[in-house]
Amino acid sequence: MTQWNMEKQRKAARGAESHRFDNLTAAEAVARLRDIYVAAVKALQTDLQAYLTDRSKPSKTAREQGRYCYPRLIVVWRGVDEEDDDAPLHLRHPVVNRAFARFSRPGTYSSSITRPDLFGEEIRTQLELLQTDYNAEISVGVSDQEIPYPYVLDGAGLDLNSVSAFDLARHFPTTELALIGNEVADGMELLDAEGHRPLALFDGLRTDFSLARLKHYTGTPAEHIQSYILMTNYHRYVDVFVAYALEQLKRPDSPYTALSCCGGIVITKDTPNPLELIANSPWRKFQMPSYHLLSPDRQGISLVNIGVGPANAKNITDHLAVMRPHVWLMIGHCGGLRPSQSIGDYVLAHAYLRDDHVMDNVLPREIPIPPIAEVQVALQQAAVNITGQDGDALKKRLRTGTVVTTDDRNWELRYSSSALLFSQSRAVAIDMESATLAAQGYRFRVPYGTLLCVSDKPLHGELKLPGQANHFYERAIAEHIDIGFETINLLRQAGAKLHSRKLRAFDEPPFR
Repeated sequence: MTQWNMEKQRKAARGAESHRFDNLTAAEAVARLRDIYVAAVKALQTDLQAYLTDRSKPSKTAREQGRYCYPRLIVVWRGVDEEDDDAPLHLRHPVVNRAFARFSRPGTYSSSITRPDLFGEEIRTQLELLQTDYNAEISVGVSDQEIPYPYVLDGAGLDLNSVSAFDLARHFPTTELALIGNEVADGMELLDAEGHRPLALFDGLRTDFSLARLKHYTGTPAEHIQSYILMTNYHRYVDVFVAYALEQLKRPDSPYTALSCCGGIVITKDTPNPLELIANSPWRKFQMPSYHLLSPDRQGISLVNIGVGPANAKNITDHLAVMRPHVWLMIGHCGGLRPSQSIGDYVLAHAYLRDDHVMDNVLPREIPIPPIAEVQVALQQAAVNITGQDGDALKKRLRTGTVVTTDDRNWELRYSSSALLFSQSRAVAIDMESATLAAQGYRFRVPYGTLLCVSDKPLHGELKLPGQANHFYERAIAEHIDIGFETINLLRQAGAKLHSRKLRAFDEPPFR
């Protein structure tokens, strides 16, 4: 038997599970995912209510048969026409000029799926591309991953005060951290027990874990997070974002429908006294308050105030990544390191010196974090459009170069030990978040970019003093975030080209 035929038999055996289901169209697959997921959630909620009412325990047999399990999406690419048995698989690969919805090699790919109501349209789009370009076969079944009960409590009307979490965990599936991780994204786990390769970076368990965390940290529903995300490290940017959002909602031709704010507050164009309502919202209760300018197709803009520090930056992007945004941009403050800079100038990061340390174990510091060309061009052009300056005039206000990200807010006190490193890196600015956000974008295949505003120059005796600070903020913040809005407008026009192939690993899951 030839090596080719042996490989074909092995792949057929691994894909046998998928042949229990019909080959579906993309739309049929998404519909079936929804049906299985809704049924599992309803079953779990029903059995929870029965236990709370009279301590009726769920059926072990029903659980073994998948009563509470996520649906599983299975996609097979055979690589060659079935009639052409002598053709090596690796010689048959369609020319696909995009960074997602593509196969690295023939085989069976699968993943458990959660929230088809939230991710179904994106799944359908990518499945259609895989069918068109690869003649992929699609099946849907029941996975072996049970939905943890904490993820089905919202809206279920369950009174949990009469029972402990320990009691519920004895009889119902709960979150097991050993089953949740980033192994696929980090390239550490490529085959499951059946020999299937991962279809997506995040399975159902990992995604639901982050959806819950996003609500906890941001104070807003995860489903309100939009595909274009601005992140800042200062609350004053929130005020400008809110003002922009309210103006957009008033426009008769606005593509936006509402502004989602902390504490479950949703503002529409007809909401009376929106500023007072937002000001009185419980945003201080949340670690990273967020605001979302909603669009029906999730093509709106989210602003996340991540606060200060690389730990915060890593924390929130660990969870934002499951939303598969088109881009996240850092729009915040930095310290200028060059004497030619002035307070209020901009810094467009072309490279990052990672002195943040929070990523060292998952993405070694020697791994370069490349700039994303489409994002860099958009940021530069947006600065031109908003400031009205170009060429040498803009160069006086906007520097490109290396941004240092440190985990030490008092780095100035150890400057003597850092001076050589800063000089060798040719750094032009320092902050505590940008390199972390870029590294996380690289790690999770999310396009990223950084445009900072110089708020002080600690090496040159220019510190933000109270009187100077107010003048700086009034002059710089509105223009700075306007550049962020304009960048997103430009990036929307880039479409699929925004997702760069330089972010994909050698053996990458098909879904973006």
